[in-house]
Amino acid sequence: MTAVDDLDLPAATEVSGPSRLSEPGAGISAEELQLAARNHGIPLEALRYDVTPAGLHYLLIHYDIPELDPATHALTVDGAVDRPLTLTLAELRERPRVTRRVTLECAGNGRALLEPRPVSQPWLVEAVGNAEWTGTPLAPLLREAGVAADAVDVVFTGADHGIERGVEQDFQRALPVADALREEVLLAYEMNGAPLLPQHGAPLRLIVPGWYGMAHVKWLRSISVVTEPFQGYQNAQAYRLRQDPDDPGVPVTRIEPRALVRPPGFPDFMSRTRVVRPGPCTVDGRAWSGHAPVVSVEVSTDDGATWAPAILDESADGDFAWRRWHYEWSPQPGRYVLSARATDASGRTQPVEQPWNRGGFANNMVQRVEVAVIPE
Repeated sequence: MTAVDDLDLPAATEVSGPSRLSEPGAGISAEELQLAARNHGIPLEALRYDVTPAGLHYLLIHYDIPELDPATHALTVDGAVDRPLTLTLAELRERPRVTRRVTLECAGNGRALLEPRPVSQPWLVEAVGNAEWTGTPLAPLLREAGVAADAVDVVFTGADHGIERGVEQDFQRALPVADALREEVLLAYEMNGAPLLPQHGAPLRLIVPGWYGMAHVKWLRSISVVTEPFQGYQNAQAYRLRQDPDDPGVPVTRIEPRALVRPPGFPDFMSRTRVVRPGPCTVDGRAWSGHAPVVSVEVSTDDGATWAPAILDESADGDFAWRRWHYEWSPQPGRYVLSARATDASGRTQPVEQPWNRGGFANNMVQRVEVAVIPE
């Protein structure tokens, strides 16, 4: 399932080095800027939309966007199954059709705020979006194929191919069989009511509600059921919480609770410091969690010294879409730092200071929005 024949390991390491940390106080490198030019986060003012427009949704592309023809693209289901399947996109579209609003967040969101900084895509807090995904549920397809009783993992392979940390590979991720059989997992072919865009996985991608973005394999071409834990790079080496290179770590899976502030007022071009006029001001934003529904959001206007409850708007979008919150504020002239923190029904709450890990994953430390309240 991985392609390693064309490039042996010593040659691969010449162009793809090991993971590393930035030097203390070092700025963003040219390599990181190159990644940041290919990938982008949501403009925070776009938190005003219940459904994120496709062009504003966060984007992470590991390798290249593959060139795929929807008319000929096919999905195979094989491995430890009774009846291997091959389905065209047209055949998938004939199956039961479901639309779900799901918040996606990159597992590395917040990485650039850590010290020392793991050198990779330098996300601040904007690697998120909330879209309507349309497709057909995965579970009935797996049941139709007949998953073996001793199956352990379901492996999803995309058409994107590259080298990462010296390993040549197709992008592959696995889900435990029980998670793959969750009824809410989708094989999606539309985003916000339109066919998937190339950068968002056209013509077919996986949607795993509640999990970080690495699980939502794009450009999906095959599904293989296996009877041993999947040891591919993206499962066994990448996307694990570890303290040092020799630490086997624990896998990154579900999204930790997070609230983001939609920055009020208007910004300074370079610093992004917000300018707000004195008097009544509604501060709002979005909150989400992949573990359980968000049950409360608190707001601080004094850099975390004190916290006050915000109002959570009602939501009919299900457990895996973000919710709007708002807080009424009436500031006097001065300097402020706004933050929000979410708590979900499992009891998880955002930390004010983030525990460090080598990959910079699952960093849900509270956001800081600097505000200058200045009279006209």
